[in-house]
Amino acid sequence: MTIKKISKEQPSNFEFNKQNLNEAQKIIKNYPEGKQQSAVMALLYLAQKQNDNWIPLSAMKYIAKFLSMPYIKVYEVATFYSMYNLSPVGKYFFQVCTTTPCMIRGAYDIVSACREKISNKEKQLSKDKTCSWMEVECLGACINAPMMQINDDYYEDLNKEKAVKIIKQIQNGEKPIPGSYRGRKNSEPENNRKTLLNIKNA
Repeated sequence: MTIKKISKEQPSNFEFNKQNLNEAQKIIKNYPEGKQQSAVMALLYLAQKQNDNWIPLSAMKYIAKFLSMPYIKVYEVATFYSMYNLSPVGKYFFQVCTTTPCMIRGAYDIVSACREKISNKEKQLSKDKTCSWMEVECLGACINAPMMQINDDYYEDLNKEKAVKIIKQIQNGEKPIPGSYRGRKNSEPENNRKTLLNIKNA
């Protein structure tokens, strides 16, 4: 099990902005009375999105008070799940899948692009502090391998050249279009579907 690195530089306080406060209250209403602590994962994710993709200790303490639960229990959740970042990852967080389907389709070419254009080491901020990257386990887009996730968006059917182009667009303040980079729609076969073509309407 990988031990998470907790940032030595911590903000002194944290609280939800107005939009996320309203969202947190909506989330809590989804749970029965007395079970509000079950919202801890969703609230940690809200805090992470608000705080440039990472969760400071002050946010964990804030959520613990918000849900009337021990701080250590919030800390246990945040340190257990890989989707929570406990140190700065930059405004744009690149996650490159290197599990088998992506690996055999060229995932390490995508890793190479990240090393060259973002930072030499994973989990290391770029020189301008805006980006970082890391290798992750399966992101559930195996049929469109290789792929990477940037914040909430998936970029699929990549090669090194296309990955470099995406990175440069982000570094230039542009918004790359998510989805397949071989022109597929969702996970459809290339050049249209090949099966069930002769089925007639009942």
